[in-house]
Amino acid sequence: MPKLKTNKGINKRIKITKNRKMKIKAGGQNHFNARERGNTTRNKRRDNTLSAANTRGIDKMLPYS
Repeated sequence: MPKLKTNKGINKRIKITKNRKMKIKAGGQNHFNARERGNTTRNKRRDNTLSAANTRGIDKMLPYS
């Protein structure tokens, strides 16, 4: 049986923790940030944890991690 291919785009964007949780950086931080409120900017600095529904699909894209 051939090896499974890892989705490299997903692999670069997601970090898997020790307990198999998936962390992803908050989006929308590149530009046009001056118009946002301070709370929004601060919340974007944190990494977000993906929900269980999203992790099931991503597990198939990252077979060896």
